[in-house]
Amino acid sequence: MTLDTRPLAIFLMGPTASGKTALACALADRYPLGLISVDSALVYRGLDIGSAKPDAATLARYPHELVDIRDPAHPYSAADFRTDALAAMARQHDAGRVPLLVGGTGLYFRALQQGLSDLPEADPALRERIGAEAARIGWAALHARMAARDPVAGARIRPGDAQRIQRALEVMALSGRTLTELQQQGQRQRFPWRVLKLALLPADRTLLHARIAQRFEAMIAEGFLDEVQRLRALGNLHADLPAIRAVGYRQAWEYLDGQGTATNFRDRGIYATRQLAKRQITWLRSELDARTFDPDRQDPLPASDVALAGFLEKPIR
Repeated sequence: MTLDTRPLAIFLMGPTASGKTALACALADRYPLGLISVDSALVYRGLDIGSAKPDAATLARYPHELVDIRDPAHPYSAADFRTDALAAMARQHDAGRVPLLVGGTGLYFRALQQGLSDLPEADPALRERIGAEAARIGWAALHARMAARDPVAGARIRPGDAQRIQRALEVMALSGRTLTELQQQGQRQRFPWRVLKLALLPADRTLLHARIAQRFEAMIAEGFLDEVQRLRALGNLHADLPAIRAVGYRQAWEYLDGQGTATNFRDRGIYATRQLAKRQITWLRSELDARTFDPDRQDPLPASDVALAGFLEKPIR
């Protein structure tokens, strides 16, 4: 039997509002871990309240890499994340810590571990033309066009996911091939880390939905709309940027544009967050090699202790 000598890493995954950050911090108190965020909203500076970003005191005690690393006017891709995450993991390893990657962005976890296909680089002029066409006929129509040529991508990408529809159409226009064809031909190398996957997977969505609603209401009370007003005042942001399309921010931006009432904004924000959690849970169930814990039925810390102690072959501090 060949000995696996790859360095160790831990993935801590789960839907929004499942308690990932609290568990990661608790584990960091007990093991020599270096925390790395896997969250497509936390990378952006100024997206604090609506992204449920850990507060300054938490980040001071438990530093997270890949938080507040990008201006919201500048999109951040899965490829950007993979490059940054691999560098962060190497830094933590060199410092004598085991990298613990914590978050709920499945696309980032998948890109990190499985790699990315060799796709053509973005073409700003082409993107602008696709965006202008979307403004004229709608993203749903462009999704239908994309799905007619690439049904696999059409089934995977939601009709409202403007960023991924735009990228799929861009790839087809630049390469003459579909996104699926290029992804399937990509050669993936073995991931250079041995990974323990932990997943917080609530079985009762009623309890998760209640926590989502409570947290969204707390965000509003904390000044979420004021935060979005400050972002709007920067003058260089718009509704089609990935940062502003983040769950909660899109609904707040539209409300401040005069769409709907305050109650409607609240309801739409909670609904969008629940839909995000549903997608995250669906993805997590495909991670068959993950050790899952239901945070509503058991304290995940003791079970995680057992898993980490065996994986790291280190005692609890």
